[in-house]
This record gives sequence, C-alpha cells and structure tokens, in this order.
Amino acid sequence: MKSPLPPSNPLPVDAAAIGAAVGEFWKTVSDLRLPVPKVHELQGDYLKTAAEVWNQTLHRLGGASDPAPSLGDRRFAASEWAQNPAAAYAAQMYLLNARTLMQMADAVQGDAKTRARIRFAVQQWIDASSPSNFLAFNPEALNKALETKGESIATGLQHLVADLQKGHVSQTDETVFEIGRNVATTEGSVVFENEYFQLLEYKPLTARVHERPMLFVPPCINKYYILDLQPANSLIRWTVEQGHRTFVVSWRNPDASMAGRTWDDYIEEGAIRAIRTVQAISGRETINTLGFCVGGTILATALAVLAARGGRSGKAGVAESQPAASVTLLTTLLDFADTGILDIFVDEASVRLREMTIGAQAPHGPGLLKGKELATTFSFLRPNDLVWNYVVGNYLKGEAPPPFDLLYWNGDSTNLPGPMYCWYLRNTYLENRLKVPGALTVCGEKVDLGRIKAPVFVYASREDHIVPWTAAYASIPLLKGKRKFVLGASGHIAGVINPPAKPPKPSKRSHWTNAELPADAQAWLDGATEHPGSWWPEWSAWLEPLSGRLVNAPRSLGSAKFKPIEPAPGRYVKVKA
Repeated sequence: MKSPLPPSNPLPVDAAAIGAAVGEFWKTVSDLRLPVPKVHELQGDYLKTAAEVWNQTLHRLGGASDPAPSLGDRRFAASEWAQNPAAAYAAQMYLLNARTLMQMADAVQGDAKTRARIRFAVQQWIDASSPSNFLAFNPEALNKALETKGESIATGLQHLVADLQKGHVSQTDETVFEIGRNVATTEGSVVFENEYFQLLEYKPLTARVHERPMLFVPPCINKYYILDLQPANSLIRWTVEQGHRTFVVSWRNPDASMAGRTWDDYIEEGAIRAIRTVQAISGRETINTLGFCVGGTILATALAVLAARGGRSGKAGVAESQPAASVTLLTTLLDFADTGILDIFVDEASVRLREMTIGAQAPHGPGLLKGKELATTFSFLRPNDLVWNYVVGNYLKGEAPPPFDLLYWNGDSTNLPGPMYCWYLRNTYLENRLKVPGALTVCGEKVDLGRIKAPVFVYASREDHIVPWTAAYASIPLLKGKRKFVLGASGHIAGVINPPAKPPKPSKRSHWTNAELPADAQAWLDGATEHPGSWWPEWSAWLEPLSGRLVNAPRSLGSAKFKPIEPAPGRYVKVKA
C-alpha cells in the first residue's frame, strides 16, 4: 500500500487552482465528445449494477437474510455502513457513480494534458462528495453522536472553530511537538547566518571524522527538519554517526521584507555562500554535498555557476570552480520534461498570472507565495488521506488527531519570494531550460550542468508522484561525472526517510541497484537487482571513499572566524509562515 505521506516538492499552483481545475472540467466536457460506443457501454454497465444494488437493498429492507455487502473502501470499513441497509446503499451508489465518472473522464477525447486535468478535477469532486463526509449520511458519526449524547458533535464544532482560527485542517495534535525539544533535536550550533539561511554544524558523534565535510541543502519550500524528525529516523543524525562532519542549510521563512528576492539571490547568497562557508570553516578545498528535492535543483545550479566562473576566468582553482567532491541528489528534478501530477497545473496563462501578481513586474510590487496556500494544495493532491479523513475524524466524530511528527512538519509551512518562485516556475516547469547547456543565465553565468565534474549519486523513489522516478533518472545524461543511480520503494518522503532497521525489526522497504546506466529508465529497472531494506547504507558505502581520511573530530564547532551563534536548530526554523 502506498504511504499517505505528503510531498515536499514545490507546487507551481495555489489552492485556487484546484477550484479552477474543477470548473475547467465542465467547460471541457461540453467542448469534447465521448465516443458513442463507450457511452453506451458505460450506460449499460451502470444501469445493470444500479439495479443489482437496488434489488439487494430492497431484499435487506424486507427482512431477507442477505449477507451485508462488501464495500471494499476504507472510508466505509466501519460495521455501521454494512449493517445499515440505507447507508450501505448510499455507499454502494456513491462508489458506482465514482467509478462511472472516472471511466467517463478516461474516455474523453483530447490531448494528454487536457485528459489529465479532467481526471484530476473529477477525482476532486468525487472525493469531496463522499457520503462519509456528511454527518447526515455517515452512520458511524451519527451512532457516536447518540452514544455520547451529542458531545462528539459539540467537540467537533470546537475543533472546527479552532481550525478556522488556525487557517488549516489539523492533521495532528500540534501541541505535542516543539522544534528543538522533540523534533529537530540533533545537537549542534548555528555557525553562520545571513538574510537567507542559517548554517547548522552538528556535534560529532564519533572520535574521528572524515576530513572532507558534508553539506546538506534541503528544499526551501519546506523546513529542513524533515531530515531530522526523531533520532531513530534522522538522516542528519545517521550521517553524523557515520563519521561525517555535517553542515545543514536552514532556510529563512521569508516575510514581506524578502518579497523581492530572486532565484539568483538564493543561488548566490544561499547555496554558494553555504559552500564557501563550509570550505572556510573546515579548511578543505572540496566538500561533499547533498541536495533534497528543489534543494538539489538549487545545489546543482550553484555548482554549475561556479564551474562557469572558473571556466571563464581560466585561472580559478579546484576550490573555486569545482568545490564539490561529490554530489548527492535526492528526488530531484533537473530535466523537467515529466513533472508528474504537477504538470496539469502549468501552462503559459497560469505562469503569467503569477508573474503579474507576485513576480518582479507585478504592478503593486512583488509579493510572497504564502505557505498556507501551498500546504493546502499539497494536501489536495491526496485529499482522502490529507483532507477528508481529518474532516470526518475532527469535525463529524469529534476526535482529536493523534500526534504524528511528520504531519506536524507537513503543517509547518514556509513562504516563498514571488520573483524567485516565478523564475523557477517559468524556466523549469514551463520551459524546461535548465537542462539545456547555456540556455539560462544565473548570477551572470551561462548554466551548463555538464560542467560539474564531481561524482554523482542520484536517488529516486519508485512511487513518487511529485518527482517521478523516471524523471529523476533523466538527470543521469545531464551530469558528466561518475554516476550512480539507486531506486527506493515508496513515495517522495517515505522513500527518502527510510532508516536501516535495527534487529529484531524486519527491513521496511526495498531498494534497487544496477551498475549499468542505459539511456532508457525502464531498461535500467529491468536489469536492476532488488535489495531488502534501506538505501542509506548503499549511499554510505558510495560516499566513504570520497570523504578522505579519518582525522580527530573537532573539539568545538565553527572556527575562529565563524563562532557559534546559538544552539541548533536555531531561530529561523522556528518562524511560522
């Protein structure tokens, strides 16, 4: 079963786009025709099944001992649905209607993008109209109201009012978690900060460390501590435990003062500044680097900019032009030809609208893409898991959602500067120019990813609908260093945050490897070998020979020039959108 975990990749739309997509469905259906034979087939199947459901319901209402129907949907898994003939009928007819509508959407004639948009819009309407989402039709919620003498309804109304004040549907008990107390707890210090980020250095957990340090560049669309949720599933802590002197970028949550910042600013004063600071603190010419999601796109762009500067001057040394001894890209897009489900939202009109409202040329000045808008859109990519499930539990049943660290992180949203976001949206998602050598100018340099000489480890998740694994594999031909590709199980987040199992626990998820790198991604998978368990040890084994010899761990964090400012996780990560 696919994990219902939320994505971390930046969406090129806000929540309003979902409503627009639904409206577009009805307009498009009126303009396009369904094949007549398919319509007749669907009508026949629908009438036949509807009659069977009706007859079965009549028999049960008449006292017949017909077995309760198997509804086969977890929204209707409670016994109240099957035992109540009227509720069972409502659920069965809903499922029949939903199936027929999706079959109609699949049969619409049109181009691939239009068909995908129609399918998405229909699915949103179907999920929202489930009888389980309405108190009057939900026998489970009604029974609970009777058993509690209305207390569950009163509590549900209290939850609704509280969520209206917060501006989002609660997915977890947010009072349980506190950044720095029980999430983002790996010990370290802030050793540098500017307007864009704080640089965290972590306290060594081994007596000796590799001489070449490691720099993590997480996505700026989410907070970094997805990589440091709890000690048992922290990729940051695990990296420190493997003997790597580890630094992590903690992006600032932008406010109105940063509304005009650009993609160039994030490359120059973000990724490049972080690289130079780690070089200065460690005293090493080259460092290991890792980028996650859009953090990988930012990291690769920054390294290409530095390579271009070195090539242009002809005099720059390795430390200046090729600072990365290795590059790890986790669920990262460099070639945006296939952007999965996000593609349905991206076209010239939607991008131009964003540029006119929050971009650099907006009539009233640039603005922010608000984190809450993005968080809502993220949730509606998986509406049953991340929206309606909590509407039913929180409001109809009056149940408090259980504490879950990952969903706490998912609700801790971040803003984005409009010009930065609009540049990224147009030049990658819409026009796919990053992959073309010299097509983009960033920080005054022509970007060519092929100029990055470092060995590259590319990781993808097999069930990732935000960065399809085949799209992550498309990074391979763009990079010219020695390359390794590893495929993990599960989705965008669960695939990455997959620590090795500790005995006697069994391994959670598999991963696949293949030393060959054929042009076709499916050919790679056909020749790959499946291995049980986490991909982290595979990455560690690849990284170790690129990390230099072991030296005594530093006695203090930072350096004489870059003194510790405050304990990790720092102030920036605690700022709410």
